[in-house]
Amino acid sequence: MSGFGADLFRLVLKRLGFGLLTLIVVSLIIFGAVELLPGDFAEEILGQGATPEAVAVIREELGLDQPVVTRYFSWLGGALTGDFGISFGNQRSVAEQLGPRFANTLFLALVAACISVPLAVGVGILAALYRNSIFDRLANITTLTSISSPEFFVAYILILFLAVMNPIFPSLSNVSSGLDFGTRLERTMLPALTLTLVVTAHMMRMTRAAIINLLASPYIEMARLKGVSPARVIVRHALPNALAPIINVIALNLAYLITGVVVVEVVFVYPGVGQLFVDSVKIRDIPIVQACCLIFAATYILLNLTADVLSILSNPRLRHPK
Repeated sequence: MSGFGADLFRLVLKRLGFGLLTLIVVSLIIFGAVELLPGDFAEEILGQGATPEAVAVIREELGLDQPVVTRYFSWLGGALTGDFGISFGNQRSVAEQLGPRFANTLFLALVAACISVPLAVGVGILAALYRNSIFDRLANITTLTSISSPEFFVAYILILFLAVMNPIFPSLSNVSSGLDFGTRLERTMLPALTLTLVVTAHMMRMTRAAIINLLASPYIEMARLKGVSPARVIVRHALPNALAPIINVIALNLAYLITGVVVVEVVFVYPGVGQLFVDSVKIRDIPIVQACCLIFAATYILLNLTADVLSILSNPRLRHPK
């Protein structure tokens, strides 16, 4: 293995170690926060007329009578092997319920990413190319407006214009496993557009700022003096050296597309992890709530690790530090 390959391998192992440690700390916070929630699931099942004896029987059946430390390590050990336990609400495997929901959330995030990433990078490059022009100002105003608006407000505006006044897309995302790709894409489009409007501003503004920051570099000035066109200067010379911060902000926004979909999924009744999470909180289905939180945390940590590695690969100064 070459020196760079060995360094990269050590870096990935180091970041994986930090990621695993972070995930363990987050799991402690998740488990502790759920334990501190008011009320008792056993009492909620039995209702107001529950007797102490009946509550004790339900708690024993669900394992809630065991010490907190024992339950935490039992849950963490199962989670590390993909076993999140049994749902309190319907006595089904949590992993079995999460599987199709997580696939739906990934599909929604992928559709939103396929729209938002090329759009943000393209608009960011054009805004840097035509800096201080009408296009640049309009792009900044539009993106700042979209990012300043709450997600549910953006969602309802899109429903009003694209589902009610102009019935182009359905207002409810009734997605199921039996749908063909075209129908699935059509029903996912409104929540995907909502997420696109929310995350595009970060990526566009970072792309614009990173490129403008490099335009004052000596090698860019040399390219301009040689008569290279402004578009070629940005695409061939500035953009490759601006990839590291752009990749970082794209990865963070991709993480948001998966972990920040709760509000969007609830508005559009989209059958993803976010909707399942909210439904489980309502009925205090603790195993599902814990599993959803842990999946969100693991996804965010993994995408941050990916961003770090890709930033190093795209930046020669990080690949060959002095």
